[in-house]
Amino acid sequence: MDFDKYERLSFERRDNGVLLVTIDRPEKYNAADRVMLKEFVTVWPDISDDPETRVAVVTGAGKAFCAGGDLQEELEKVGDYSSVVTSLEEARKLVENMVNCDKPIISAINGPAAGAGLVVALMADISIIGEDIEFTDGHINIGLVAGDHAALIWPLLCGMAKAKYYLLTADRMTGKTADEIGLVSKAVPREAVLDEALSVANRLATGPQQAIKWTRRSLNSWLRMAMPAFEASLAMEMITLFSPDVREGISSFLERRDAAFE
Repeated sequence: MDFDKYERLSFERRDNGVLLVTIDRPEKYNAADRVMLKEFVTVWPDISDDPETRVAVVTGAGKAFCAGGDLQEELEKVGDYSSVVTSLEEARKLVENMVNCDKPIISAINGPAAGAGLVVALMADISIIGEDIEFTDGHINIGLVAGDHAALIWPLLCGMAKAKYYLLTADRMTGKTADEIGLVSKAVPREAVLDEALSVANRLATGPQQAIKWTRRSLNSWLRMAMPAFEASLAMEMITLFSPDVREGISSFLERRDAAFE
């Protein structure tokens, strides 16, 4: 695996084939710019094909896991057909590549996560989060359809009633609440997140690899069956990138004022 081609992700090999992947743009709270979004797409096939990796653990540098898309860049996409098509393809491939990766993925959610960062956090096979960490799928707040992963995975994780409530209201929740409703695998004290994730990864890395690989593949059949819902939601999200609401939503966020939607 060629680590040097990555600018926004850093890598550290641990014992027993555990690969620690760090989202590495701490000065911007690991916000996902164009470079990072492309790397989120390519890293999972690279990991899948890497003979030295048995399990991947992904976490964030500094205080955040990943603060979502770079909103100034997102604003530039609004109404731009070519940019919207690129976003659609990247969002689709990110989810598909995580589902199809042949290695278990564990997220160590050590700080706030949003947008593409929340995709990586919740599409992981096992998710470990700090009990006091707050997050939301905030698409609705900026006039976007919650399409980049939510329709696919949230109802399977926490049930339709909770998924609809949190996705339609964009209410924030803590890691403790996310654990209680089943949206994440486990909540632990914030300072223990990475250690817990690495401990679980070591257990998987020293277990029977073929059995783990194929159990994961079998369980992900549920996600593959739900792909039509995901693709529909993703298409609708891209349509909202042509709406005045999303321009107002992003602008109001950047200007730190309440949005005035039509």
